[in-house]
Amino acid sequence: MQSENQISVADKIVATTNTLRDKPPGEIREQLISLVNELINTDFDALVQLLYRIDVDEKKLKQLLQQYAGSASASIIADLIISRQLQKIATKKQFSREEPGHEDSW
Repeated sequence: MQSENQISVADKIVATTNTLRDKPPGEIREQLISLVNELINTDFDALVQLLYRIDVDEKKLKQLLQQYAGSASASIIADLIISRQLQKIATKKQFSREEPGHEDSW
């Protein structure tokens, strides 16, 4: 098992967003901003790969970064990550519920 120091920043971001089911998004936003800033400054390629892995909308990201030029990019990125992860959670909930009177014939 990897120690805290050996876990990549990208993996820390994923682990942090996985706590969205248990904690309100506001509680982890600052932590995400810090981690995203770290990736911006030290490993931008890893950040790009992470955003692809999480499936953050690239067009929306570019639009927001242009619209709020001069604002903290890490805040914008963190908000998009949170938004996407919450969408995934909602979708899983929606499809994990069994509809009354509906049985799978598989």
